[in-house]
Amino acid sequence: MYAIVQTGGKQYKVSEGDTLFIEKLEAEAGAEVSFDQVLLVSKDGKVVVGSPVVAGATVTATVLKNGKAKKILVFKYKSKKNYRRKAGHRQPYTQVQIAKINA
Repeated sequence: MYAIVQTGGKQYKVSEGDTLFIEKLEAEAGAEVSFDQVLLVSKDGKVVVGSPVVAGATVTATVLKNGKAKKILVFKYKSKKNYRRKAGHRQPYTQVQIAKINA
């Protein structure tokens, strides 16, 4: 059984027990979160596609931790104009473990 959920402007294929990194949520570690934007559910070979979401379907997950990803460097450069800008960015994330798919 799997589902496709939408959170943080991205779509994820999830199964029960999966651990994934998603865009940061306002939830503490150990809290339960519920995703109600379920776009597709597959159970026992039957696929239910929503338009746009599957009615009554939810996915519950447990927040494992909140953190920041590794730093990436953003370097802007224009040749022959002595223009250089260097900046760093660390994207915040939430690590969740999928507990149950309710369909």
